[in-house]
Amino acid sequence: MPDRSFARAVAQQHFSQNDPAAWFDVLYKKAEGDQDRIPWVAAHANSSVLEWLHRELPEAAGRSALVVGCGLGEDAEALAQHGFNVTAFDIAPTAIEWARQRWADSRVQYVCADLFNLPSDWTRAFHFVLECYTVQALPPQLRPQTIAAVASLVGDNGRLLVVARARNEQDPPGDMPWPLTEHEIRLFETYGLQMLQLEDYMDREDPPVRRWRALMERTVE
Repeated sequence: MPDRSFARAVAQQHFSQNDPAAWFDVLYKKAEGDQDRIPWVAAHANSSVLEWLHRELPEAAGRSALVVGCGLGEDAEALAQHGFNVTAFDIAPTAIEWARQRWADSRVQYVCADLFNLPSDWTRAFHFVLECYTVQALPPQLRPQTIAAVASLVGDNGRLLVVARARNEQDPPGDMPWPLTEHEIRLFETYGLQMLQLEDYMDREDPPVRRWRALMERTVE
């Protein structure tokens, strides 16, 4: 089982220094090649993403996809296998180098980039954007800024799939990773996206975790 206490300790040190994103690269460096020390890394793509791909079979041929906070690339590789032309980015240079080594023969373009300082040519540039666990890993006070940045990547008539931990409005926010309320997941709609599906479900982890899986579209007539 991934060592969440290790990740939380690294993250908390940087939160206290008002540097909420720098901890990602520090975590990858301190893992020293041991992927079990990275809570979100697995041998395969996220099960919630795979289930959705197998169920929905989204059109992919000739379409661009972007993976936000790609980590070591499992989800990016799944999208590429489905047929998308995939760009995957992470703020952590160590993660990007690790992903390139891990998937040496991959068609995915792995890029180091900052969600809060994105390349200008990425604005509304992608047919499909995947955001899995990045919003929940940043402090709640950054949530509107984080959501706005992710939404900005979705092209005209493009779609966004978000997977995140879920909680009720009255529940305590908890610890990192901070679950999202329904109000927070619907903040994406304030940036020109329309909610097509919003699933509230228990995943297959042991013990199960309550999650949102939200599909949104930027409709342009």
